[in-house]
Amino acid sequence: MDLEDSSLLDVLDHVLTKGVMATGDVTLGVAGIDLIYVRLSALLCAADRLMPPENAAARRTARRKSARGRTGGRTS
Repeated sequence: MDLEDSSLLDVLDHVLTKGVMATGDVTLGVAGIDLIYVRLSALLCAADRLMPPENAAARRTARRKSARGRTGGRTS
């Protein structure tokens, strides 16, 4: 990615395509005693990177329905 010719939209597109993971820790305390500890994590990427394509999900659903039909509705 050429940084000199990049616009904010180009940078945002690149970040969403590749994805970004951000983590952080927050500790609240009084007089040197830790009272609250929180770990924060965030994943920022395009939805199509996380979710399978719709046709793949439809195939899995169809396979499950056909498997249930063969077992008489019972699942193992």
